[in-house]
Amino acid sequence: MPGSPAISVLMPVRDARETVEAAIESVRGQTLADWELVIVDDGSQDGTTALLEHAAHADTRVVLIKQEPKGIVEALNRGLGACRGEFIARMDADDSMDVRRLEAQRAFLAANRDFGLVSCRVKFGGTESGYAAHVDWINALTNHEDMSLRRFVEAPVAHPSVMFRRELITKHSGYRDGGFPEDYELWLRWLEAGVRFGKVDVELLTWNDLPQRLSRTDGRYSVEAFYEMKSLYLERWLAAHAAGREVWLWGAGRVTRRRFDALAEVITGFIDVDETKRGQHRDGRVVRMADDLPVRETSFILAGVAARGAREAIYEHLTQRGWVEGHDFLLVA
Repeated sequence: MPGSPAISVLMPVRDARETVEAAIESVRGQTLADWELVIVDDGSQDGTTALLEHAAHADTRVVLIKQEPKGIVEALNRGLGACRGEFIARMDADDSMDVRRLEAQRAFLAANRDFGLVSCRVKFGGTESGYAAHVDWINALTNHEDMSLRRFVEAPVAHPSVMFRRELITKHSGYRDGGFPEDYELWLRWLEAGVRFGKVDVELLTWNDLPQRLSRTDGRYSVEAFYEMKSLYLERWLAAHAAGREVWLWGAGRVTRRRFDALAEVITGFIDVDETKRGQHRDGRVVRMADDLPVRETSFILAGVAARGAREAIYEHLTQRGWVEGHDFLLVA
C-alpha cells in the first residue's frame, strides 16, 4: 500500500519493564530504516505501558496498540491486522536484534521469491543447558529441506527470529488459539501448505531464556501440548507420504508410547534396544529389536525416543542400513 514501510516488526508485550526498552532500541538501531514497529501491549500492569508510550512519542515509526489482557494469540493477530509492510518480522520484548537483521532478512526474501519465510541463527541468552542444546539444534537447520524434514522433532525456527511475507496471512491465515503452542502450529500448517522456509546463516538475534518466559510458564508450551500438536500433523504427513506401509514407532517404553497415543491407530508395532522386551507386546503390538528391523520396502519408522543422544544413535543405525530419512523414517522426538 502507498506510503507503507517495507517491514513491519510485530512485538506483543506484557509486563516487560526490565527488557522492553533494550528490545525497542535494537529495532531502532537497524541498518535498514524503512520499518514500523507495531507493539501490542496486552494489559501490562508493571509500568511497561508508560515506557511504550514514551517510545511511541519519541519515534513515529513506533505504533502502540493497547488492549485489555487477552493473551498472546489475540495480541499477535491484532498486531498482524495493523501491520502495513510487505514483510513482517517477529520480535519479543525480552530479546534483541543484531543491527543487520532486518536488512539481511529482507534481502533474502527479495532475492528468493519462492521462499515465504526466512529465519536466522540465534544466539542463546541463558544458562539452562537443555535450552542451549535446543538452540544448537535449531541453528544446525540451515535450509528448507532440513527444516521441513525435522519439523516433527521440534519447532524448526525460533519464533522471534522469523520474517515472512504478509501475503501468507491472507493465503494461510494467522495464529490459531487453543491449548497448543501457537507458533509451532503455524509452522506446521505453513509447511504442510508448501511454504518454503529459508535461513540467513548468521546470528542476528539474541534469544533470551528468562524464567518468566511464556514457554516456561504456560501449559500451552508443555511437552504434552507439543506432542499432541505434532501428532495431528504427523498423521496427515504419513497418509500422504507413507501410505500402504506399516508404521513402526522406535521406542517401546511407556513415556514414548503415551506421547504418541494419538497415532495408535496407525502404529503396527514398536522397535527397542531393551533385550527384555524382545518379542513382547505393548498395547497389543509386538516389540522388535534394533537388530531385527522390519522390511524396509514395506515399513516406515518413526524415531520417537527423546533421551539425550538417542536421536543421533537411531539416525546412524538406520542410515547405515540403507534407510533414508524422509523416505523410510522420520525423527519425531
